[in-house]
Amino acid sequence: MPDLAADMSVPSGGFTIEGMMMRYNIFTARLYNYCKSLGMRPGKILPSRAFCSDENQGFPIIMLTKHFGAFPFNHGQVGGVVATDRHGPHADHGENLVIIQASHVGYDPASKEFGSYKRLQTDDFEMSHTCGKIFGVLHWYQQEYDFASRNISLVKEDGVVYISIDNHLLRQDLDNGLILRLNQLIKTDINEQHTPVKILSTSKKYLASDAIVADMNDELKEGKKVLIGDHLKAELFNYRRQLDNALEGVNHLELNLIKYMPVIITAKAPAMLAAQINTQVEFDRAYRTLVKAEGYKGKNLLFIAGLNIDISPEEHQLFPLTKFIPWAAYIQKADGSSYTLEQDALFAELEKQPTDNPDQINLEDAIQQMREAEEVKIQCC
Repeated sequence: MPDLAADMSVPSGGFTIEGMMMRYNIFTARLYNYCKSLGMRPGKILPSRAFCSDENQGFPIIMLTKHFGAFPFNHGQVGGVVATDRHGPHADHGENLVIIQASHVGYDPASKEFGSYKRLQTDDFEMSHTCGKIFGVLHWYQQEYDFASRNISLVKEDGVVYISIDNHLLRQDLDNGLILRLNQLIKTDINEQHTPVKILSTSKKYLASDAIVADMNDELKEGKKVLIGDHLKAELFNYRRQLDNALEGVNHLELNLIKYMPVIITAKAPAMLAAQINTQVEFDRAYRTLVKAEGYKGKNLLFIAGLNIDISPEEHQLFPLTKFIPWAAYIQKADGSSYTLEQDALFAELEKQPTDNPDQINLEDAIQQMREAEEVKIQCC
């Protein structure tokens, strides 16, 4: 699997996918043993998850419950955004605290494509988007891009290449829309102005820049109109969108991604890259709130962020074969010392942990014990 962040203007550019995946049963066992290596006491560790609300995130939650012996606190909002206003309650509920943040993306092993997931509970085992929240956010940006890719064209006439651009796309004053980097598409005149050679009813025609001509040279034939299509690369445009950032969670995912949308929309696997970037942004944001959180002071805390890949299940399977890709971790000790681990170091720490967990619980036994417990009579006021 390629490193989708390579050569892209993403938050760090250093997110590695190849060789970093762990099946969730292995990851959760190693995570628990790593917590013990940090001095956390068995039976006194309260995990918390900042996952999307999607049902296919249930298997990771079950595995965390099994290995930590406690149902994870809910630290997440839809899309895998960390609810930072829940730090206090989480810290108050345990002696040793663990937070796992993970954006997620589906993977279809049949098509080998990211972003789709087989829903076993639908009538015909339908494939649908996952993460749906990420796809919902990307939809408007994709529509804007598709319009632009169909409404910018080039033509070679008598050896000269011209570019025609829809009037809407020429506007630089839009509050919401795709904003072209015109200097990289249009050749300027001697006054460094974008002077049209022809004004049409819904578009204008200009001399094309040398850069776009060079990029599309193989497709340019005398007298043939060619749409710019996927030659409208990330460096040729940006987006502008008015978003309310007053309330955490309302437009939070979109605010995390908007700066990187040209790279995401033009990527081979947009949903995968969007989930990756959201994980990177959320780790950095949540880390800065955790170092200031009063509730965690004097306690052991591990905050780990990564990416959940939901591999579509076969029809006889109950759950996806979810894999986890760690990104970074923040460790804070009860004595006040703290440090962060970058991806390579974090993976190495996890990989050296045992995959056997003698402290894991048997969920069926635990449920049976509750069934057999003496009934507690509740007295109403």
